[in-house]
Amino acid sequence: MKREPISPYFDIKKDAEGRDYMEVYLEGIALLRLVLSNKGTAFTEDERVALGLDGLLPPQVNTLEQQVERVYRGFLREPDPIAKYQYLRALQERAETLFYALLEKHLEEMMPIIYTPTVGQAVQQFSHLYQNPRGLSFSPLNVDRAAKVVRNYPWNDVRMIVATDSSAILGIGDQGYGGLAIAIGKLALYTIGGGVNPFHTMPVKLDVGTDRQELLNDEFYLGVRQRRLRGAHYLTFLDKFVKAIHERWPRAVIQWEDLSKDVAFTVLERYRKQLPSFNDDIQGTGAVALAGLIAASRLRGETLGDQRIVILGAGAGGIGVAWAITQGLMREGLNREQARDRVCVLDSRGLLVEGRSVEAYKQDYLQPRGKIAGWQIANEIPTLLEVIEYTQATVLLGLSGQTGAFNHPVVQAMARNTTHPLIFPLSNPTSACEALPEDILDWSEGRAIVASGSPFPDVIRNGQVHHIGQGNNAFIFPGLGFGTILAECREVTDGMVLEAAYALAEYTTAAHLQSGRIYPPVSELREVSIRVGARVIEQALKEGVAGKTELAGRDLDTYLRTRSWKPRYLPITRGDHTAMIDHPGYPKDE
Repeated sequence: MKREPISPYFDIKKDAEGRDYMEVYLEGIALLRLVLSNKGTAFTEDERVALGLDGLLPPQVNTLEQQVERVYRGFLREPDPIAKYQYLRALQERAETLFYALLEKHLEEMMPIIYTPTVGQAVQQFSHLYQNPRGLSFSPLNVDRAAKVVRNYPWNDVRMIVATDSSAILGIGDQGYGGLAIAIGKLALYTIGGGVNPFHTMPVKLDVGTDRQELLNDEFYLGVRQRRLRGAHYLTFLDKFVKAIHERWPRAVIQWEDLSKDVAFTVLERYRKQLPSFNDDIQGTGAVALAGLIAASRLRGETLGDQRIVILGAGAGGIGVAWAITQGLMREGLNREQARDRVCVLDSRGLLVEGRSVEAYKQDYLQPRGKIAGWQIANEIPTLLEVIEYTQATVLLGLSGQTGAFNHPVVQAMARNTTHPLIFPLSNPTSACEALPEDILDWSEGRAIVASGSPFPDVIRNGQVHHIGQGNNAFIFPGLGFGTILAECREVTDGMVLEAAYALAEYTTAAHLQSGRIYPPVSELREVSIRVGARVIEQALKEGVAGKTELAGRDLDTYLRTRSWKPRYLPITRGDHTAMIDHPGYPKDE
C-alpha cells in the first residue's frame, strides 16, 4: 500500500543512499511562504535555480547556524517578554525549522517566553496581537461541517493534538479564543522537548463561546460572540469534533488542555477509550508533583510513605495531584484507606470532609468526619492553618491560584512540624503563585525545600544556594505523548501516567539529587522526555494497549532517540505537482 505524502505541498523521501530529502510541489514565492519548507537564505544556489527562487533572496547563502545567531540577536533586541514572544511566534510562522533550531540552542532562556509565564499574557492579548493563523478552530458556526474542516489541515498524518476550550487557562480563567496560544506553546514543547515531528502536530481551539464580558464587548475579539455552551450541547459539540478527528487521523493522540473542573473529568472519561487521550491539567500535573515529592523525600533520606500531605486547591490540578500521590502511597505499600488518610485536600471553603456538599469529582477525597472530631477549630470546616497543625503536615502543595495563600503563619506552622518541610507553590502564572520562594525560605529560616510551577531563580541565603525546582508539566507530557505515538497506543492508561512520574523521579535522583535539586534543569528536557517515553512504552506493552507489540524487548532508549525529530535543513528537490492535484487537500480553483 502506497504511503500518503506528509502534505499536499511536500513530502519527505530517501535517496539511493538512504538520506532524507524534501520533495516539494510548490515553487517560487509560494515555497518561501510555506513555513516548514522555507529555508530562507539557506537555500543553496542550485536549489534557488531549480525551485524558481533565483533573484528572490539575498545573494549570500547562510548555514542554519548563521541564521540562528542572527535571529538570536534579534530576540535579544526585543524590549520585554511579550515583545520577545511575538518575535518568536513571527519566526515560527516564517521559518519553522529555524524557530526550533533557535529554541534548541536557547531552551532554558526561551521556555518562559513560549510557555509559562509569558504565554499567559499572550493569551489575554491574543486578539490584539494576532498576526497569523495556526491550527484548526471549531465553533458552533462550523462544527456541523467538522468532517470537511479536518480535510483543510495541511498535514496528512496528524499524531499529536492539543485541544482547548480555554475555560480554565492557568490562573486566569476563561479566556475565550485566546487559549489557542496555549495549544501552540504546548506543541512547541512536544517538538523541542519530546522530539515529536511538527509535521504530525495540530493545535485546536474548541471555541464554544466565552462568559468573559470584556471579551464579548471587545471590538477586536476574534472568537464567536456568544455565551459558553454547557451540558448536553457542549458534549454534542465535542462528540462531533472527536468523530471527525478519529475518522481523518485514526492514530492521533489528543491532549485535553485547560478545560474547567466542571467538565475536565467528564471529558477525560468520555473519550479516553474512544481514542488515546489524556488531560494534562489532571494527569500531567499529578505526575510532575508526585515525581517532585518522591525526589524531595529521598533528599531528606525518607520515602513518600513517610509524608503527610496537604493540598490547597481542589480543581482539576489539585485533584489530579491528590490522585497521583494516593497512587504513589499505595505503590509503597499503604492500602487505599491509609493512603487517603495521608492526603488532605482543601478547596476555597476549607478541608474536604464528610458532610459537605461537593462536586462528584471531589467525593473520593472527603476525609471522614471522625478525623476532625477532636480538633479545636474556629468553624465547622477546618482552615488551611488548622489542617496543617492538626495533621502535622510535612508537605504543602499549592494549586489554588490564590496569590499569597502560603503566608508567614502557614509556612511557620509547616516548619514546626518537620525540620525540612516540602512547600511547593505550583500555581501558574507567577502572579497566581501561593508564595514567593524567597519568602518561604526566609520564613522557614532556610529549612524548607521549595519547588514552584513558574520559573524562579535560585535563592542565596546566608551564603547557601537553594535550588528552586520547577514542577513543570513539560517534564511529563512531551515524553508521555511521544511514547504513546511511537507505540501506537489505543489508550493512555493511568499506569502509563504513573510510570512517567517515576521515570522523572528516578532521572532526577540519579543526575541531580546529590546537588540538592528535586527537578532537573529545563535544558535537560529532551533527555528527560526520552526516559519518560521509554517507560511509557514499557507500561503500554505490559498493559496490552500498545499497537506496536514488536517493540517488546527492544532497546527503547535508542528507539526513541533515533525517531526524535531534530531541526535541520534537508536538501529540497522539485516534485511533479500535477501528481498532487487530485489530493483532497490540494488547493483548487473555484
